[in-house]
Parts: sequence; structure tokens; C-alpha cells
Amino acid sequence: MVEKQSIKSRGGKRAGAGRKKGEPNRRTVETQAMAQQTGITPLEYMLDVMRNSSDERMRMAAATAAAPYVHAKLSSVELSGVNGGPLETITTVELIAPSLHG
Repeated sequence: MVEKQSIKSRGGKRAGAGRKKGEPNRRTVETQAMAQQTGITPLEYMLDVMRNSSDERMRMAAATAAAPYVHAKLSSVELSGVNGGPLETITTVELIAPSLHG
């Protein structure tokens, strides 16, 4: 049995539709272009302060603020066994006879 779809129906996933994965959105592209036109970016400024300031607190604050833009945040991973149970571990012990010609 074949059902007819209404011409007015919208939504749903369509092949090739939307922004491609990893491609920045329009606002991000515009913001980056504006920062490049006006000179130094906030990230460049924070990195400059981190590298060149004599005030240790200011260097630490700049490093803390810049870190998320330079390094990916690590996420924790919880390991579990079948159906959320404990992991099964297998220990193998191999006994080797001492060499008589040694």
C-alpha cells in the first residue's frame, strides 16, 4: 500500500540539506573576518599576555581563558561490561621451566 504525502509536509532529514559537518556557520565566518580586518584577535591578545606579561596572575588568567580555544576539553569515559555490569577480566599465567643448559 502506498501512502500519498501532502505537498505541505515539511521537515525531516533530506540528503544534502543544511550546513555540512565541520563547516563554520555564517556568524562565525563573519566574526572571524571582522577580527582579521581590525587587527589582533582576542585569542592572539590573550596568548600575547600569557607569553609576555611580568605579572604571574595575569599570565595565568590569560592562559586559563585561552586554553579552551587552543586545546580540546577531555571528557571522561566510563567503562562497563555486558548490560552495564562489571568488566570481565581474564588473567593468564604462563609457567616456564628453567633451562638446564643455561
